[in-house]
Amino acid sequence: MRNKLKIGITGGTGYTAGELLRILINHPFADVEFVYSVSNPGLSVGSVHTDLLGDTNLHFTDKLKPVDVLFLCLGHGISREFLSNNHFDKNTKIIDLGSDFRINTVFDDGAESRNFVYGLPEVNKRHIIEAQNIANPGCFATAIQLALIPLASANLLNNEVHINAITGSTGAGRSLSETSHFSYRENNLSVYKPFTHQHLKEINKTLKQIQGNIPELNFIPLRGNFTRGIFASLYTDCAKDERYIVELYNDFYAAHPFTHVVNKSVSLKDVVNTNKCLLNISKHGNKILITSIIDNLIKGASGQAVQNMNLMYGLEEDCGLRLKSSGF
Repeated sequence: MRNKLKIGITGGTGYTAGELLRILINHPFADVEFVYSVSNPGLSVGSVHTDLLGDTNLHFTDKLKPVDVLFLCLGHGISREFLSNNHFDKNTKIIDLGSDFRINTVFDDGAESRNFVYGLPEVNKRHIIEAQNIANPGCFATAIQLALIPLASANLLNNEVHINAITGSTGAGRSLSETSHFSYRENNLSVYKPFTHQHLKEINKTLKQIQGNIPELNFIPLRGNFTRGIFASLYTDCAKDERYIVELYNDFYAAHPFTHVVNKSVSLKDVVNTNKCLLNISKHGNKILITSIIDNLIKGASGQAVQNMNLMYGLEEDCGLRLKSSGF
């Protein structure tokens, strides 16, 4: 029987850390050594993540210790600073759930140097298996890339793509702002960062690596009046018929356990609480319509991070991640 992996989690009070803990304390090959939080040292994890009450005796700490895997659940832009101030053994594998290394994949502060692999298993599985450090994809980026990558792989991404995607309030993080507050979100819907959302950079980077030149991606993100999930609908002109496109997608994702093409209309309840991405494809005249849905906290964050950890250590890719959706 193999030894359990020693796990450390930083930014321990956020939503992604909470989901990560929920997965890892039930993972057969993981042992959480510490949950780092400078604001809550000594408090029980269950006092903040109340869904874990009775499931763990862990307490937050402001002390770091050697681990096999370090998950960075820090705010975007903070991971580089954290690594500059806290050096880890070169054998410690780091999985960053923030945005710091998705585009600029090199960390080098003079004392320590690390290269990060973009952690989208459906594209980079071979590199993830060999990686020492992972930059976990963004949540919108995951849903949108999984909807478009098979087209790019067949050089069929040749016309403008129109993307409308709505996300739950947990995508904005745990700290309250005007637009994440219940009073704003309830019975409300709003557009933010149209055509300029930060996830476009990683989406374009991946698609260009696959196809080369790509068309313009017109991305309209929306804030939803629900807590979790991403529902993305994308359309573009494509001369191929629906049967060809569906077979293309089925073949592309045949070896990937969490991305599935389904022949029915999909809804968020089909994926919330799971590491799945469900894709529905239909043809309307010359336009191909692709619907892509994920749980932003799991496949869009913590679940995908554990999926990457499994690949890095030669575990079954779905180990600890066979989670049932909240279908009712």
